[in-house]
Amino acid sequence: MAESLAKLAAGVGSLLFRQLQDADTGTFTYLLADPATAEAVLIDPVFERQQRDLALIRELGLQLVASLDTHVHADHVTASWCLRAASGCAIGLSAIAGADFVTRPLAHGDRIPFGSRSLMVRATPGHTDGCLTYVLDDASMAFTGDALLIRGCGRCDFQQGSARKLWQSIQGQILTLPDTCLLYPGHDYSGRSVTSVAEERRFNP
Repeated sequence: MAESLAKLAAGVGSLLFRQLQDADTGTFTYLLADPATAEAVLIDPVFERQQRDLALIRELGLQLVASLDTHVHADHVTASWCLRAASGCAIGLSAIAGADFVTRPLAHGDRIPFGSRSLMVRATPGHTDGCLTYVLDDASMAFTGDALLIRGCGRCDFQQGSARKLWQSIQGQILTLPDTCLLYPGHDYSGRSVTSVAEERRFNP
């Protein structure tokens, strides 16, 4: 029953995808799963929302294999270590961050599998030195964290930020994806939830 529910919850595609939000901080968390195997990953989980995320994973009959952060967050605490304690999942974060609790230090070009699907890692420093963007295997969607926001970008005046590096990351690693690639940011404060490479090339100042 759990496996069939995961397949039904995925709709007509080969990916189960949910966008979740912490209204207090405007932070997005993303759940992706292969409905055939029920293996799942979470991106940018928030400490205060860990029970919500774990409940959804249980309801859909999923096995969490990795909790991934796009960077070390200044505005909220990650739930990755709690999720590992609850599920045994790996914790993925840029190796540059040097965080003690990370079980899978990540670098540009790494691949994170979940079932038959995977995320590719692109280093996108600038907001912080350790910012990563996670790109789905078919380049249909990417999770940009705070590097690229909708019609904007993350601040670069703290946490080893660099405007030059951020510009290079956006131009060289994110906006080089296909026009049709959907971009999911780490935050939004104006009621938007998703954009595309084509839109950001045209409208992002």
